[in-house]
Order: sequence, then structure tokens, then C-alpha cells
Amino acid sequence: MAKHTPMMEQYLKIKAEHPDAFLFYRLGDFYEMFFDDAISAARELEITLTKRDPGQKEPIPMCGVPYHAAENYIQILIEKGYKVAVCEQVEDPKTSKGVVKREVVQLVTPGTVMESKMLNEGENNYIVSLSHFSDGSYVIVYNDLSTGENRIALITNGWNAVIHELYNQPVSEIVISSNLPEDLKEQLRDRLQVTLSYQDDVKFNAEFRMLSENLNDERLMKAFSRLLNYIQHTQKRSLDHLQQVEVIELDHYMSLDMYSKRNLELTETILKKGKHGSLLWVLDRSVTAMGSRMLKKWLERPLLNQKHIEERLEIVEGFYQGFMERDTLRDILKSVYDLERLAGRIAFGNVNARDLIQLKQSLQKIPELKSTLDQFPHEEIKAVADNLVYPEHLVDLLHSSLVDNPPISVKEGSLIKDGYNEQLDTYRYASRNGKNWIAQLEQKEKQETQIKSLKIGYNRVFGYYIEVTKANLHLLPEGRYERKQTLTNAERYITPELKEKEQLILDAEEQSVELEYNLFIEIREQIKEDIPRLQYLADMVSTIDVLQAFATVSEANNYKRPQFGKNHLTITSGRHPVIEQVMKEGSFVPNDISLNDNKNILLITGPNMSGKSTYMRQLALTVIMGQIGCFVPSDEAELIIFDQIFTRIGAADDLVSGQSTFMVEMLEANHAIANATDRSLILLDEIGRGTSTYDGMALAQSIVEYIHNNIQAKTLFSTHYHELTTLEESLSNLKNIHVRAEEHEGSVVFLHQIKDGAADESYGIHVAKLADLPEPLIERASSILEELESNDKPKPITGKIESGQLSFFVEEKKSAKREVIPESNEKVIDDLKELNLFEMTPLEAMNALYKLQKNVKK
Repeated sequence: MAKHTPMMEQYLKIKAEHPDAFLFYRLGDFYEMFFDDAISAARELEITLTKRDPGQKEPIPMCGVPYHAAENYIQILIEKGYKVAVCEQVEDPKTSKGVVKREVVQLVTPGTVMESKMLNEGENNYIVSLSHFSDGSYVIVYNDLSTGENRIALITNGWNAVIHELYNQPVSEIVISSNLPEDLKEQLRDRLQVTLSYQDDVKFNAEFRMLSENLNDERLMKAFSRLLNYIQHTQKRSLDHLQQVEVIELDHYMSLDMYSKRNLELTETILKKGKHGSLLWVLDRSVTAMGSRMLKKWLERPLLNQKHIEERLEIVEGFYQGFMERDTLRDILKSVYDLERLAGRIAFGNVNARDLIQLKQSLQKIPELKSTLDQFPHEEIKAVADNLVYPEHLVDLLHSSLVDNPPISVKEGSLIKDGYNEQLDTYRYASRNGKNWIAQLEQKEKQETQIKSLKIGYNRVFGYYIEVTKANLHLLPEGRYERKQTLTNAERYITPELKEKEQLILDAEEQSVELEYNLFIEIREQIKEDIPRLQYLADMVSTIDVLQAFATVSEANNYKRPQFGKNHLTITSGRHPVIEQVMKEGSFVPNDISLNDNKNILLITGPNMSGKSTYMRQLALTVIMGQIGCFVPSDEAELIIFDQIFTRIGAADDLVSGQSTFMVEMLEANHAIANATDRSLILLDEIGRGTSTYDGMALAQSIVEYIHNNIQAKTLFSTHYHELTTLEESLSNLKNIHVRAEEHEGSVVFLHQIKDGAADESYGIHVAKLADLPEPLIERASSILEELESNDKPKPITGKIESGQLSFFVEEKKSAKREVIPESNEKVIDDLKELNLFEMTPLEAMNALYKLQKNVKK
């Protein structure tokens, strides 16, 4: 094997410490990559793959990116889920002996990016640690490095609850122990589409104490330490902006499983995976980026505490009524930058002078914001204004120190105002005075030599020079001019006088730039001490922004403030908040809904396309809007505070886990049945349609009966099995409603109106006709339907399911009917004729059929 050069040995040693990351190895003006990194990076970044030592027997694959453009390339890799280890020279090449010392100064991962262009301003970017304990519990810790937010949750009800908790959260990286079972790692990767990282060495460091004072559970402490250990290891810099960890008390919030978040399209649509068309899209009238992030968090965790809900609604009410003051408020908020992420960048050390000017401009708006809030007559809003503390000392510091329009770079000067630092003023005077002297010298030399084209210039390589064209060289006096550089058409010279002044000017400029950088660092460190105040201020401004957004969208869309009752839910002229926005104004048909302890299950029938699913979804979205503190799309609404919402709406295969539509349907139904309480809301749409008619109808009826008898949750159950409508006679708390449709001249007209009672027809063939299926096909379907309808229709089974755990697996049970043991096939036929299927339970019918088939095969 060929021996590597000392530099390549250094590269390989550092790479071995970061095997799961691309190593950006600094060489001059480039970051270079070698071996497999180079091959992969060339493919992913679409850059040229070259070779190092091409004359050798085994040349080394190599590629590189310019250091000044590295951020763009790192962003591409991070967005694809990779990690990048940035390796810099950490000593001066001029003074080093041998290979220049290099170290990884930062590991950039999907969950630890800090650059604003790599972040979605309206969404958090969480890195999560997941820890598993011997008692079967799990702890999830969320950190957004860009804002310093830390949150922690204890999960005690199994692995599925972990997946439901993480689903739809903006998580880009999960830190785990390497001994987490492989099947669980696969689920995290495949179902959540995140990068997995490992941290086995977990130590509680003293600096964690201030962040974790409110943790009194050893499991929480260990899980929090795992994440902080990983962040310290990867970032290798100050993390002063990290906030005290907030314990998420999951029982304080409505539980929304991953099925409901997906089916209800709370923050993104099912089809396009985008914000447009989601509930978030409708409600997000916030002005600031941090307001948008807070709104998304509120949507994901609706409140259960009625007092806290009413506090939000009171402020929304005030903003709603004071529309002129609210407009002023919105104009002020437009001038407030992202205080959360600015604070994070200040602590992280990657803030520039322009960021600090944005901070100053934002803070200068706080007195105006307080004054506007004080104009509202509501005490709740005045209380919010009292909590806005104006950090005048920070504004004074930034105003006196930084120029109004600084450059992006903090290492090239022109950042600090005149008069801020006496030594800096001295350097600047010397520099400016020297440049004036040079301008005067140029005029003097022109007069003495009579060379009008003579000029004095400067470049970084040769410094100051006097340039004379070759046609005028004979006019120069002898002895005083020393040649410095020869050009094609001119010569450049220096004089002892110019040389002396050059040194003074350059020394002053170099020292000025260095001092400006040091002063900027001092300013940044002073501001760092106020990071907790800035973060509190950011939280208050975000809250104001979200609540004014609720008022703004409520006024624009004619939403009304909901009231809350104990057991009775009544919505008058309710609407779907998203669909009404994409339809022509006034074309959405509103509907009423009523649920109470006497009628807590609504069985909905009606044709496809008539609006059953819309009706169900709009109830859930209305409930969620009410429980986050927003007005709701209705004329009046008395809501119940629900602890959970479960949905089974829409048909889709789960391609990731290889499950069919029907299996997904059963899993979602089972999840609802297993976890719902009498304070939950269940929405089930077309249960049983993925299997045969009798199977499907049997399952649908069983599920309805089980919910009615064992759970008593408020339930909307839509179905195409019209036979189930007779359940109203046997289930006292069930009520039939239907979506009205009428037939006119052979065509169906959907009225989208909810009425009491059962639908009389399904209109399925009419829907097929609307879809422009061929006319012969429609005619044939109509004739088949007539033939089928002339036969007896199946009816639901009488009797009730016994209380207990519902199972989708058939258990062997002795039939209540007499055993059928025929002596011949004729006897089997006779016995089959005697069976009254409509008086048997599904299980009895299955057992009887099995025995008949067994005897036929003898």
C-alpha cells in the first residue's frame, strides 16, 4: 500500500473522527474532499471529480468548492439529509512547522443549521433526542438551535405514541442511543424521514443546571443531557442563548394523532405537502416570522384549560373590536425582525453588523407597540402591554456604536461610528489625513515635472506608487524616483517621502480594521448578557402577533366567538374554513350540527360528492380553532372541550409500511377505539368499504355499536351502507342525518344541506355520469342496479355486541344454532335453506357456513 503524505494522513485522521459526515478540508481558498467523500459530493453537488497525484498507481479521487461559496454547497447537502464537518486551519501557515494544524470547528447537521437562508422563517427546525428506559417509557427532547427553545415530553403509553408525537412536528434530526432496536430506527427513518445521529456518552455537565432546574425526574435529566452533549460536541462554541427547558404536560393539550393531523390537513395538505390549502394557510395572518412559528405550535397543541382558552379569546375580542388600532398594530409589527433567531445568532457568534441594526430597529418599535396596545379598552390587552419592557440601554448602545448601513463583513472595517472610540478616531484621522497628503503630493509632482498624466495610485500587492507613462519618462528628475514596477506603457515609482507616508497610512488602516472588529465583538458580548430579556420580549411579541392574526382573519371571514359548555355541542350555520376560501364567495352551503349526551352519534348517509366528509372535517377544524383561542366559522357556536380527536377520512395506501387501504382503515379505526374516551371526538368516514359488502357492513355496524355502548364519545359516522340507518331504532343515542340531494330530469343535484333522517338513495351511478364515464357503461350499470334491487337487500343484524375488548380476529365460538351435519349434498342444501341469516350474528353465520362447506368437501 502506498504511503500517504503527511497532509493526507492528517486528513484521514480527522475524517476517521467524523465517518458519517462530509469533511470540508480547508486548503487555501478551497474546501477539498477526498476518497469516497469526493465521489459522493461530486454526485450530490454536481461538481467535477478530479484526482490527486494522478501519476501514482492509485490516484486519490478529489473535488472541491471555493470557501467563499461553501455555504451554498453545505445547504444543498443539509437539505438532502447529510452532515458536513467544517475543518479549518487553526494556526498561521507562516509560523507553523510542517503540516498546518487543522481542526473541525463545526459539524453542520440538518438539526443544527443556524444560517437564515437555510431555515424556513415560518417554521421551527427541531433537533430531537429520543431516550428509551427500562420501565418502557420514552423521553423526547426538542431543541431549536436557531431560537434556543428547549422542550421535553415524557411518553408512557408505548412506541406508537412516540411516532404520533413526532409526526408532523418540524423535526429534521433525531439523536438516539446506538442500542435502540433496529426496527425502531427503521421506523424513525422511513416514517418520519429524518436524519439519525448517535450519542451514547451521556454526562450531566454543570452548565446544564440553569437550563434544567425544573426537571425532577432522572429520566428527563438523562434525556436532556443526551441532546445537550450532542449539541456541544457538534457546535464547539457558545450556546448562551439556550433557554430553560419547558416540560410539555401532554395532558394539558388536546391529543391529535398522526392520522388526524394528516386527514384534517392542519399544517400541510395531503396531496402537495404544502401550506397552501391547509388550516394554517387560512389562519396565518401574522406579520412576523416568529408569530408564524408560534401559530403553528398552537395548532399542533390545542388547549384543554378553558380559563386559558378564554384568556386568548378575550384578547382576540379586543383586537377584533378595535380594528383601527389593530391596523396600526400590524404596521408596527411589520418593522419587527425575527428577535428569536437574532438572539440565537448573537449567542452563536455568527451575527453581523446588519443583523444588529435590525435588532436596533426592532427594539425601537417597542414603545410604539406599548402605546398602541394601551389604546385598547380591554384590561387583558393592557396587561400584555405592561409586560413589554423596552431595553433602552441596548438601543442606546447600538445607536452610538454602529453605522446605519454597515457592510456584511465584520472584518473589513466601516462598522463603527466616529466618536464611539477615541483610539479608533486617532487611527482614522491618521488614515484620512495621510490620504489628503497624498492627494496634495500628486498635485505637487505634476507641477514640478510638468507631467499632467502623472498619478499616484495604490494596490494591495505594491502599495502606493507614482505612475508615469513611458512617453514622459525623460521629464523625471534624476536620483529622487526609485523604480517599483514596470508596465507595458508605464513605469511605477516610489519616493522616500511617499514611502514614509505609506507606512503611516497602512499601519493606521490595518490597526483601524482590527480595532473595529474587536469593538464589534465587545458590543456583541454586551448584548449577549441581555439574551434572556430579548427572548422573553420575542415571546410576548409573537403572542400579540398570533392573537391579532386571529382577530384579522375572524373579521375578514365573519368568524364568531365560540362559547363553551359541558356536554352539549351546537353549531349554527357552520362552515369549512378552508373550502369556503377556495370557492366563489357565498357559494359554500353552511350547515348546523348538534351533539349531546342523548344523541352523541350522528350516522350520516348521502351520495358521494355531496359533502359528508366536508361536514365531518369542518366540525373537527371548528373545534380545534376554538381550543387554540380563535373565533370560528359559524353564526353561533357552543363547543365542548375535547381531549382527543380521531379521524378516519379518505382512502390511501400506506406505501412506506406496505399496508393496503383497508388495513390502514382498520388500523386507524382501531387506534380510535382503543384510545378514545367519552370526552373525545371520533370521525369515521365510510368504514368497511375496502372489503366485501357483508364484511364491510358487519364491521361498520360492530364499530358503531361498540362506540355507542362502550365509549360514548361524540361521533360522526358516514356510510354508504343505508341498511345501517335502522340502527336508530336499537341504539338510543344514535341519530340519522343525511346530505340532501334531488334528482332532476335524470340528473342528480347536490344541495349540500344536512337534514334529519336517512338518505333514500345513493346516486352512485349519477356520480359516475358526472365523471363522464361512457354512456353504454352507465346504461349497463343502471340495468344491473335494477336487477340487484329486485332481490332482497341485506339488512343489519339485530342484537348488540357484548361489552369488552373489540377484536378484528374471529374466535371459535359454539353457535347458538343447532349444529348442521348433513348426510349428503342434498341435505346440506336443505340445511342452508333453513338458515335465517338476518337473525344470526356475523360470527354465528361464519361458523355455520364453515361447517356447511366442511361437509360438502367430505
